[in-house]
Amino acid sequence: MELGMIGLGRMGANMSERLIAAGHRVVATDRARAAVEQSANAGTVPAYSLEELVGKLPTPRALWMMVPSGDPTEEVVHALRPLLDAGDVLIDGGNSNYKDSMRRAAYVGERKIHYLDVGTSGGIWGRTEGYSLMIGGDKDAVDRLRPIFESLAPAKDLGWGHVGPSGAGHFAKMVHNGIEYGMMEAMAEGFDLMQRKTEFAFDAHQIATIWQYGSVVRSWLLDLTVRALESNPKLDGIAPWVEDSGEGRWTVMESIDLACPMPAITLSLLRRFRSRDAAPFADKLLAAMRQQFGGHAVKKT
Repeated sequence: MELGMIGLGRMGANMSERLIAAGHRVVATDRARAAVEQSANAGTVPAYSLEELVGKLPTPRALWMMVPSGDPTEEVVHALRPLLDAGDVLIDGGNSNYKDSMRRAAYVGERKIHYLDVGTSGGIWGRTEGYSLMIGGDKDAVDRLRPIFESLAPAKDLGWGHVGPSGAGHFAKMVHNGIEYGMMEAMAEGFDLMQRKTEFAFDAHQIATIWQYGSVVRSWLLDLTVRALESNPKLDGIAPWVEDSGEGRWTVMESIDLACPMPAITLSLLRRFRSRDAAPFADKLLAAMRQQFGGHAVKKT
């Protein structure tokens, strides 16, 4: 098949290479000219503007956006709407909020352009291992692009599927990332406890390697943990600062809206917030309150 790829960061570039390896023709563009040229060296057809990209694709067209969520995605959608024709398919494979995806689907739908929101998981390993794809939108459009999804997925019949109407794909990916937060936090806390049990002198890498086989917690996340500990057992040079990209927040907000208790995921999100505060005012105030009511000593900085 033929596909336009918009955005050639790590994900977009790797996805393009995987599609080319499967025999598809990919026309690719990015704001950075160097990224377009680098991708062309890997086999894509270069395009240096959205207009050029659209012009190099046969109708009905299929275009995949792999750009940051929020304003960047919004700008691309608005720029493409007048360039596309009825029957074309516009795909958002980024981590957009599902409500934005529903709105954008209605917006381009006014011109009878199909909009698919594809929750995409796989990170930097997707090029070799395949991507997990949760697809929302019109089923006929999904069926038409089936060879694309089969090529990006780990296998033709594994790791991808049409999960519902517009917004469903990004909602499923949002929940996926919320679960990911909880799993990461639980694993991090467990290894932290072992590190603090100094009399046993646990080797974190050894424990993680043992758990890879036969244990209930064996997983790809554990495999990546083994990889991290193998190269840097003491995690030297890594600051205890954990960012969040938004999906965990959206998951927690949905749990509140739907009165669905999600304590583990919520606390894992709050723990990330705490990791960024080198001197929490709340902890200082706790110490001050104990001193006020009980005369307890306060540790000076």
